[in-house]
Amino acid sequence: MLPLLLLLLPAAHGRVEHVAYTPFLTRTPGLEGLTTGSTFVLEQPRCVFDKYSNADIWLVVALEKTARTFNNTVAPGTPASAFQNFPDSVPAYMTLNATLANYPCPKAPGEITVLRVGSETSCTEDEARPTCNGPLSGPGPYMVKFLALEGSEPVAETNWSTSIMLRTAKSPNSISTTDEGHSAGMIAITTILSILFAILLAGLVAMLIFWGSDTCGSSSTFTKPEAVTVRRYNTHHVYDQPSARL
Repeated sequence: MLPLLLLLLPAAHGRVEHVAYTPFLTRTPGLEGLTTGSTFVLEQPRCVFDKYSNADIWLVVALEKTARTFNNTVAPGTPASAFQNFPDSVPAYMTLNATLANYPCPKAPGEITVLRVGSETSCTEDEARPTCNGPLSGPGPYMVKFLALEGSEPVAETNWSTSIMLRTAKSPNSISTTDEGHSAGMIAITTILSILFAILLAGLVAMLIFWGSDTCGSSSTFTKPEAVTVRRYNTHHVYDQPSARL
């Protein structure tokens, strides 16, 4: 009887309640950067862990291929769950710890209730910050879940999320020239019209230069007007009259 009780004791001690909640990317209207090259934005788990007022709520981040191997008895803040060791030597890391006071229920109208995963850059290589919410190093896919701990004991956990892929930069060679209605024919027509416009503009400039030089040449060949000669005309002086001599 005693051996049976010893076998049942660890099972009872390690029992974790499964909460019917699946983490998801936020649907907050107008919020940009839902996923980037190193971050993604989750909705906060409001009204999920109301029974565990004394618990610390952690976010567990894993690659899709290693999520199922995560052991929820691993304590946060240890090398076995450190961000700096992910994904090389640990299947998942634990970050963004909070209490129930951080996730009040219900949510206030208009309140933005999101968590940006991967937003801390200062602690990426700081081993003294094993719970760092550092930038993710690859496109994924990733999966996340929330885990509630009372002390070091797990008491409740959510489902794993669906796969989350991050954005990746496109190679210049992969960008199609036919996207958004710009076909090869349209590009050819645009190129031809541009060349014709350049030729027309060059011809117009040449014509203006020619007209300008022709006008200047015509104005410089004027003839000098002939000098006007005015002949002197002597009127008959009164002293020429015979009466005047007398």
